Amino acid sequence: MQALLIIAHGSRRPESNDEIRALARKVAAQSGDTYSHVSSAFLELAEPSIPNGIQQCINQGATSVTIMPFFLSAGRHVVNDVPELVREKQREHPNIQIRMAPYLGVSSLMPELILQSATTACNCTGADCTYPACLTG
Repeated sequence: MQALLIIAHGSRRPESNDEIRALARKVAAQSGDTYSHVSSAFLELAEPSIPNGIQQCINQGATSVTIMPFFLSAGRHVVNDVPELVREKQREHPNIQIRMAPYLGVSSLMPELILQSATTACNCTGADCTYPACLTG
């Protein structure tokens, strides 16, 4: 069974962490038969942690876990922290295939996504604004 674990940094703002969890649910709904289990985990400030997220996938029956780093650039977390946590979990479960997908920022789809998202920019008119930090007037 294949699982997909979306890894984010984590935030002190609970709503931000909930956005990642909601994204995982949307990905699960669209993944069809590709992934039997899709969930999220966090580097810090939120639960589950990355090791616990991997363990949850394994507990669900995953024999293969793909780690999707939801980061835009190759900073310290992408280059060092996340891979080390994944390696530790791989050593603990040598019979489970744990693979790292490229971090989101290097996706060839990113330029198109940015251009597409820009077309939906908010006019920041106040009450009807859906942007979390809308600045008015």
